[in-house]
Amino acid sequence: MNVNDVLDNLLKMAAKDEALRLRLLKTTKSRTPLSDFCRLSTELGLPLYEMDLLSAGEDYYAAMRRSTNGGGENSPLLTGEDDYYELFMEQLAGLKSSGS
Repeated sequence: MNVNDVLDNLLKMAAKDEALRLRLLKTTKSRTPLSDFCRLSTELGLPLYEMDLLSAGEDYYAAMRRSTNGGGENSPLLTGEDDYYELFMEQLAGLKSSGS
């Protein structure tokens, strides 16, 4: 399962379980947020490793840069985000739990 699949599954699970959503959000307050987030994901049966999460965001951003005129001096300025954890947390914060 790739990083995007894991994050999608976590969002779906959090949409059904408000306690889980709050646990995931709580990782942002930790001294080691990424480690705690990945540990929680793995405990939930969705193995996720810090380096995989970090490199997925960087790889996506690098591919986007290359696709915009090779990333050269004439490329448009990209203001994209390469931090999948932060993007996930933004989605999670705006999520309304359905409370199944």
